[in-house]
Amino acid sequence: MEIIDLLSARPAFLLTVSVILGLLVGSFINVVVYRLPIMLQRDWREQCCYYLEIENTIPDSNESSAKFKVFNLQKPNSHCPLCNHKIRPWENVPVLSYLFLRGKCSSCKAKISIRYPSVEFVSGVLSGLVAFHFGATWLTMALMLLTWALIALTLIDFDHQLLPDNITLPLIWLGLLVNTIDLGFGVTLRDAVIGAVAGYLVLWIVYWAFKLATGKDGMGYGDFKLLSALGAWMGWQSLLPIVILSSLVGAVFGIGMIILQGRDKSVPMPFGPFLAGAGFIMLMWGPLLKAFNIGNFIN
Repeated sequence: MEIIDLLSARPAFLLTVSVILGLLVGSFINVVVYRLPIMLQRDWREQCCYYLEIENTIPDSNESSAKFKVFNLQKPNSHCPLCNHKIRPWENVPVLSYLFLRGKCSSCKAKISIRYPSVEFVSGVLSGLVAFHFGATWLTMALMLLTWALIALTLIDFDHQLLPDNITLPLIWLGLLVNTIDLGFGVTLRDAVIGAVAGYLVLWIVYWAFKLATGKDGMGYGDFKLLSALGAWMGWQSLLPIVILSSLVGAVFGIGMIILQGRDKSVPMPFGPFLAGAGFIMLMWGPLLKAFNIGNFIN
């Protein structure tokens, strides 16, 4: 409680700590986004080989990870995917190291993707925004966890069209737990439970309606679980604004990609990033959006 009181008494200190924490977590998010899908693919391949009773001799499609027998969030240590140069601590400072190294590996001078410092920067900014909005409370820490998870899910879905159960399912339970112990978010446990159930069922119904009408899969089951998690955190009242906002933004983005980049209409587009973005907007400005009325919007 002393730490909370100290941060409450010094808003500038709270904001600084939150941004720095967000930057550090952003660096870890980069690791999760890159490694978790590879870890899952390895696990799925091993399970398939086990059930088929065949030897698993297929290497990773990713050449960098294929070099390592053990590949998880801890091992191997961070390294350059081209020359295997081990990233030293002073080369792994969020954002600053990228600027100091001028976006290149210190060993082979290969270019480092701008994505890495961008994720760190976004994580820092959003963490600071959550802290500024909700103050120095335990709720703020919980909502930061939600924010970091949404960032990771957004990037993984963009890269692989995958929303891992390893992240979505714990989010559902954590949302229910937060509203059970009542950290001051204003969502009752009843509304959270209904939100979790309804969040899943809403997209499940849409999925099957679309599939029966077209014979195609319109979205993945990970989208159901993500909306369920958002419902568990923010209650069933948040679901309609989230679905409307994510659908509108997704439609505008998709049309823009088709017009500006000539994107093939038949190529599926991940819906998870738009759900995650709409969920964060609801997190920050939920009371305004819950009052959203479709009739007023149309009129």
